[in-house]
Amino acid sequence: MLARVLGFLGLSGCALPPVAVKRDELAEKVTQEELAVLFIGNSYSFGVPAAFKKLAASRGKKVRVGHSTYGGWRLEQHSKHPPTLRKLREGEWDVVVLQDFSVHPAMKERQRARVMDPAVKFFVSEARAAGAVPVLYQTWGRRDGDATVPGDNFHAMNRRVREGYQAAARNAGGVKVVSVGDAWEREYRAGRGRELFVEDGSHPSAYGDEVTAGEFYRVILGE
Repeated sequence: MLARVLGFLGLSGCALPPVAVKRDELAEKVTQEELAVLFIGNSYSFGVPAAFKKLAASRGKKVRVGHSTYGGWRLEQHSKHPPTLRKLREGEWDVVVLQDFSVHPAMKERQRARVMDPAVKFFVSEARAAGAVPVLYQTWGRRDGDATVPGDNFHAMNRRVREGYQAAARNAGGVKVVSVGDAWEREYRAGRGRELFVEDGSHPSAYGDEVTAGEFYRVILGE
C-alpha cells in the first residue's frame, strides 16, 4: 500500500490541476530536526497521525505526532474541552490540524458559517498564540453522498466539502488547507475510489489513511 501512495504523490497532478500551496508559514518549521504536529478532530482523523508519521519516517523525516480525536465530535465541542485545550497549549506543536464534523463543511453557506466558523476562528487563534501554524483538514464526500440530499454522490458532496473548507479558511483570516478530498478525487479518477472507504462508505480504510497522509506530507513538508 505504501508504495502505491508514494507513486500517487508523484502523479497526483495528472487527474486534477495541482493544488497551489503557500508554504511561507511552514518554511521555518519544516527546517527543524523534528516537526511536531497535533491533530484535532474526530474518527476521520483516527488513523492519520500514525500514517503520516510512518510516511515521513520512510522519507527520512522525523515527526512527532499527537491527537485529540473523539468519534463524532465537532470542533465546537473541542473548543470547550479542557483536555484538548491543554494539549494544544502545552504541547509545543509546530502545526495544528483542525478537522470538523464530516457534514458541516457541505452545508449551505449560511448554516455552515454558523456551525463551523466560530470554532475554526477560535482554534486558529489558539494555535497561533501557542506558536503553531494552523491548517484545515479538508475531508471528503461520502462514497454515496449525503443520504439526506436527494441524488447526491461522492463528487457532488466532495465539491461542497471543498468549498466549505475554503470558505472557513478565508473567514478565519487566511488559513492553509490540506486538500485531502482532492487527493481522494484523484484516486476515484484512477479507478481506486472504493478502496478508500470501509464498509460504511464514510470512514477511511487503511488505504484511505495512507492517501490522506500523503497529502499531509505533500502540503506540510512540501515534497
